Order: sequence, then structure tokens, then C-alpha cells
Amino acid sequence: MEGLGINVASLIVQLGNFILLLVLLYFVGYKPILKIFDERARKVKESLEKAETIKAEADAAEVEFKKQLETQRKEGQEIVNRAMRTGDELRKKAEQEARVEGETLVAKARSEIQRERDDAIGEIRKEFADITIAAAEKVIDRSLDKEAHRDIIDKVLKESKTQNKG
Repeated sequence: MEGLGINVASLIVQLGNFILLLVLLYFVGYKPILKIFDERARKVKESLEKAETIKAEADAAEVEFKKQLETQRKEGQEIVNRAMRTGDELRKKAEQEARVEGETLVAKARSEIQRERDDAIGEIRKEFADITIAAAEKVIDRSLDKEAHRDIIDKVLKESKTQNKG
């Protein structure tokens, strides 16, 4: 091999140095680099798992939010419906109270009208009796007992009233 320009002793020393260098690099460089790569891969895997967990939690939170939103919407609709029913009930109650009050006012007005009519009729009878007595006094030229004539006139009026009704 000397003819090829290769020195065997030098080759063995260089080969020994190369193997020693490979062993040193393996323990000093390759193992720590592999350890760093493994650690990096583990961190990436944990990050992906954590991201999937967070995504699942976000999906669950979104579903829960939608459920709560639907529940709140239903409750809001129920409140609106209740308010509408209460409004209708109040309106009906107000209408009924107004109707009762109107009927009461009409009855009171009728009673007042009847009382005023009775008062007017009584006043007319009294005036009619006074006029009749005054006319009778002038006709017979003497003074008659007003109370006796009123009784007679009231009696005549009552009799004519019962005749008109019958």
C-alpha cells in the first residue's frame, strides 16, 4: 500500500482518531442534540394537545352559551307574554270599572231627574192650589180656608191621577 501513497500506520492512527472523534461527538453532540429534538417534539405535542383541549372547551362553552342564550330568549318572551296578558287584564278591568261607574252615574242621574220631577210636580200642585184658591176667592168674593181647599184639590188630583192610570 505504500505504492499507492498510503501509510498504514498513519491510516490506523487517523482511523483511530476518527472513531474517537465519532464516539466523542456521539456522547457530547449527538445525544444532547437528540435530547433537544425530543424535548422540542414533546413540547410541540403538548402544545397541540393543549390547543385541542382549549378548542374542545371553547366548543363546549359555545354550546353552553347558545343554550343560555336560548333560555334567556325564552324567558324574555315569557316576560313579554306575561306583560301583554297583564295589560289586557288591566284594560278589561278598567273597561269594566268604567262601565260600572257609567251605570252608577246613569242611575244617579235618573234618580236626580226623578227627584227634581217630583219636586217640580209638587211645586206645580202647590201653585195650582194657591191659584185655584185665589180664583175661588175672587169668584165668591170671600176668603176660604186655604188648607181645606188644598186638601180638596190634592184629593181631586189624586183621583184624576188614578183615573188616568186605570
